[in-house]
Order: sequence, then structure tokens, then C-alpha cells
Amino acid sequence: MLDRLQSLYARLASTADLGRSPFLLLVRLYWGWQFAQSGWGKLHNLDRVTDFFVSLNIPLPAANAHFIAGLEFFGGILLLLGLGSRLIALLLTANMLVAYWTADREALFSLLKDPGKFYAADPFTFLMASALVLIFGAGLFSVDTLLARKATSNNS
Repeated sequence: MLDRLQSLYARLASTADLGRSPFLLLVRLYWGWQFAQSGWGKLHNLDRVTDFFVSLNIPLPAANAHFIAGLEFFGGILLLLGLGSRLIALLLTANMLVAYWTADREALFSLLKDPGKFYAADPFTFLMASALVLIFGAGLFSVDTLLARKATSNNS
């Protein structure tokens, strides 16, 4: 009976694994687009972003406004393509952690006592999408995978 349960579980896991790359593709497409749109908005409102960063006591607010706007815009595009995915996801994850720390600190510190406040904060879904790509990579449907396959075939 235990062998049968293990076999069924192994088949379930194998079947679920088939959804990993399509799921990662959907995450990358949707959240890459969201990051790119957010960055585009920041690029076209750098004075407001800088003023907001000043209000949060972020050092070098103008330089950081330019950096974050570019990171979100170009990082979102790279995420969409699945190019340099883990590096971009690392930077975007760090960006969202800083966003929690500076703009949503109350939500960040509510993680254990009032998780709903943490989940409802603006950076949450961006953070989760970035962390997923950072941990699992871009998946099969990505430029990263195409480049890796090309590199492997060239080394053979």
C-alpha cells in the first residue's frame, strides 16, 4: 500500500512539474509588464519620485529615483524576455525589500502579528514575483534557456 501511495505521489509531482515553466512564464510576463509600467511612470515623473524619496529620507534621492526608475523599467523588460532573469530578480527583490523598509515599514513589521497588512502592501506581489524568479529561474520559455542551450551545443 505504501509503495502504491509513493508511486501515485511521484506521478502527481511529475505532472505538477510540467506546469513549472508555463507558470514562470506567466509570472514573468505579467509582473515584468507591471515593473516596466511602474518604471516608465517613474521615468516620466522623476521630480515627484525624487520628492517622495526625500520624504522617506532615502539618501541621494535624485540619483536613487533615476536608478529605481531605470531598474524597474529595463528590469521589467528583461524579466519579460527571461534574460538575465536571476540577476534582475535579485535586484528587483532587493528593491521591493527596500520599498517595504522605507515606504511600508508598518506593514513589514506586521508580518507576524497582522499578516494581512503585510500582504496588502503595494510591494508584496512585486516582491513575491521577483523572489519566485530569483529562486526558480526563468523557466524553459526564456532567452536565458535559449542562450544556455546554445552554449551547451557549442561546447559539444
